[in-house]
Amino acid sequence: MIRINPALPHKPRVSVLVIYTGGTLGMVYDRGTGQLIPFNFEQVLDRVPEIHRLDFEIDLITLPDVIDSSNMNPEIWADLARTIQQHYTSYDSFVILHGTDTMAYTASALSFMLCNLHKPVILTGAQLPIGVARTDARENFITALEIAAAVETAAVDAAEVNNQPMVPEVCVYFNSALLRGNRSTKQESVHFNAFHSENYPHLAMAGVRIEYNRPFIRPYEPDRDLTVHTTMDPNVAILKLFPGITEQVVRAVLEIPGLRGVVLETFGAGNAPTAKWFSAALKDAIDRGIVLFNVSQCEGGRVTQGQYQTSTRLQEIGVVSGTDITTEAAITKLMFLLGQETDPARLRQRLGEPMCGEMSL
Repeated sequence: MIRINPALPHKPRVSVLVIYTGGTLGMVYDRGTGQLIPFNFEQVLDRVPEIHRLDFEIDLITLPDVIDSSNMNPEIWADLARTIQQHYTSYDSFVILHGTDTMAYTASALSFMLCNLHKPVILTGAQLPIGVARTDARENFITALEIAAAVETAAVDAAEVNNQPMVPEVCVYFNSALLRGNRSTKQESVHFNAFHSENYPHLAMAGVRIEYNRPFIRPYEPDRDLTVHTTMDPNVAILKLFPGITEQVVRAVLEIPGLRGVVLETFGAGNAPTAKWFSAALKDAIDRGIVLFNVSQCEGGRVTQGQYQTSTRLQEIGVVSGTDITTEAAITKLMFLLGQETDPARLRQRLGEPMCGEMSL
């Protein structure tokens, strides 16, 4: 663990634990080969000296195996959740440095795994390495730290005051925008505005000042104890529909041995082909106990099963509507619930209802 204690005349107002997982942010150019390589993150102060100006305490730990985010998996999500649980009483907030490619998946997974969370968990990363002159890493890192440390003073019993975190939930901060983690998705691979939240407002925007969108931030509930669930069932799949999709392709996915759940990416407001073979394949899967979760391919909008004839049959055979959930949140929610629930009826009920702000009814 690296302990960063800014030289302050007063006791630091809050403490933040930074968890480094890897990703583009922590890369520098090797002068010998010209290739990007991970740098020793213990030297973070050399790369981001602005940290010395912050008026709160920062500790930094690194996962035992630093990874490219393309190698992220449920086991590492469990490690992250357990790390937060282990340090939960010692720190006021957490920042996770993460590669961008799977950041929205990790943010979504942690939002389900960290039940009754009432402290900030802010994920951030970069499109350019910290060792590049034009990098976005410094701004993203510094502002994520400031958001994690932000508190507001609220009146309690009309007399006392209580410092509470501004954003007591799992979030993604990137390119001046703070997004609810399980509402975020990566939409850009070459521009700095990589993450968007089409179906939910930004929680904050960072300009000259950081402006918080308070009505859309989850309420602070300190009386509820954090419960961490680390069992995720990876026996799931995503089936994206396209014009001309064949019965062989659909059945090849739905008949995968051991499969327990499928996120069905449909057209528009949840529409799908009306061919008899298609409905029969879905119904056969549902009859075998496979859960089908309907998510729109559109970036914005929502699934409304039954609005059109092309989605009525899905509703009739028992496909669960995902309303306005993202694919990232849908697949991680499915993994989470399959790992927690043994009653099929309760699993389907919880799947179709909001758990932590990931979808609207």
